[in-house]
Amino acid sequence: MNIDIKKQLDKLLKRVEKPGRYIGGEVNSVMKDPSKMDVNFCFCFPDIYEIGMSYLGLQILYKMLNDQPNVYCQRAFQPQNDMEELMREEGMPLFSLEQKTLLKDMDMVGFTLQYEMSYTTVLNMIDLAGIPIFSKDRGEDIPLVLAGGPCAYDPEPLWEFVDCFLIGDGEKLLPEFTGLYAEMKSKGATREEFLKEAVKLQGVYVPAFYDVKYNEDGTISELCKLYKGAPDKVKRAILPEIESLDFPVEPIIPMVEAVHDRAVVETFRGCTRGCRFCQAGMIYRPVRERTREHVIELALKELENTGHEELSLLSLSTSDHTEFEAMALDLVDCTKSRQVSLSLPSLRIDKFAFNVLQRIQEFRKSGLTYAPEAGTQRLRDVINKGVTENDIYTSVRQALELGWNHIKLYFMIGLPTETYEDLDGIVEIAKNIRDLNYEINGKKGGRFKLTVSVSNFVPKADTPFQWEAQDTAESFRLKHNYLAERLKDKRIIFNYHDNETSSYEAVFARGDRRTSRLLYEAWKLGCKLDGWSEHYRPDLWEQAFINSGIDRDFYTTRKRSFDEIFAWDHIDCLVTKEFLMKEAQKAYEAQITHDCRYGCVGCGINREVKCEKGGIYHA
Repeated sequence: MNIDIKKQLDKLLKRVEKPGRYIGGEVNSVMKDPSKMDVNFCFCFPDIYEIGMSYLGLQILYKMLNDQPNVYCQRAFQPQNDMEELMREEGMPLFSLEQKTLLKDMDMVGFTLQYEMSYTTVLNMIDLAGIPIFSKDRGEDIPLVLAGGPCAYDPEPLWEFVDCFLIGDGEKLLPEFTGLYAEMKSKGATREEFLKEAVKLQGVYVPAFYDVKYNEDGTISELCKLYKGAPDKVKRAILPEIESLDFPVEPIIPMVEAVHDRAVVETFRGCTRGCRFCQAGMIYRPVRERTREHVIELALKELENTGHEELSLLSLSTSDHTEFEAMALDLVDCTKSRQVSLSLPSLRIDKFAFNVLQRIQEFRKSGLTYAPEAGTQRLRDVINKGVTENDIYTSVRQALELGWNHIKLYFMIGLPTETYEDLDGIVEIAKNIRDLNYEINGKKGGRFKLTVSVSNFVPKADTPFQWEAQDTAESFRLKHNYLAERLKDKRIIFNYHDNETSSYEAVFARGDRRTSRLLYEAWKLGCKLDGWSEHYRPDLWEQAFINSGIDRDFYTTRKRSFDEIFAWDHIDCLVTKEFLMKEAQKAYEAQITHDCRYGCVGCGINREVKCEKGGIYHA
């Protein structure tokens, strides 16, 4: 343990809110001797403690790395403003929670990129750690700065700041990566020598080994290699199955209450549906399930080891598990006897076992959440949602008849081909559900509450809509006002997303290397924790656009042609560009592509992992 940091920290903790964020020592955290390790790794979540400790991926990778006898994984988060100000005043660099090790003394510092508005916080944590911001300025005694996660599929906005991106399933790639590092470290290899070997691993992208050339109109003319040993395309690392993976049934128990303070079990990874706006549905293919028996075993062990009072099942579409009904009913019995509530997020409206719903509501009821995404059948077909009006109303009617009184609906606005008739459809669905409640529960409607939330469409890399233009902020504003006026009802709560933030997300979601200038300028001006309304500074972001000379419309409201070279074309998510193009064309004809459980749709994932039993891999 770093004694000097510990003494300094003891003084600062008396002056900050929630000191538990910074002390470590949580139940199930791992203590090792860093001096005896071949690889000292710090897992960094670019947000505050309560958010990062709610992320299941942290728990999975923390266990996986620490199960290796020669690797020590510690954690670090972005301090809240009060703590950061004191740290900078006192000259205290960012440290790990477990051993109070300075991040600049680690071998590797790895960031997870879960959302684009965390990028300024990544830069802030690098700087707070005392690590040079730019990769080119780091010498042999500086840790490697790594990044992975869904946003790494377009890594280019962070190319100047991150030494190496790890693309794909971390459980497969990280042990290979750290194992190679330990081997080459023992031989006295240099930083560059290690990276040249590392790019031979599937999923490793080193930005310094590539260059980009541009056309006069600002589009990319060529992606070229500076090191001939680098792969032409970096293929995503992929696990063929997850049933045999160790799962963290003894997760770290947060010292401060996390945003999601509950036991979580991942039931399956991937999705067979093919919603055309959804990046996760493409980059996590194919579906890889855990068996019903294994899920129940993991859930019971985690509840026993943690004492949590809520259990949640995690996947992109919980009720799509092939054994969902039997699994959920078994878990209802297990949780009920333990006075634990069961949460089933990400339910499909067209596929929900209502006898499961009936059993859940016998114990503890909470709100039910559905995501129709669009207000009309035409637009739901455009986005390949595969949900009908009959699905919506049948499902909600059954829920209301079973006594559920809080329904949440999620929609997306600004989708390709959207018209105001589609917005009227959102209003119609909301009012019809309100009227259904009156029909079932009488004129007074009981304690019924309907929440309608709309998010703004952000085009994402590796989706059929990656070529689409985003609505302008003004267009989003007009649509929000239109909906707000028509959804005025004491039974209906209407929420919507900030327009400017959606614009910034879109810049980085499809950004090229030039957007790193925007990111750097925004951070220099003081932007960080941009996902928080109390920290978000649109005035600073607007100044950053001016300072960097970045044309926002070039990245947001401009529709791309099929022959345009994308900044991420050298990153292979294993779903082919040809398939995505075909899906984009079908969208304009409002043609549905069937769920690949009912037959292969030719996305290309079979080139790498053989899908079995209706699009699902079973071990």
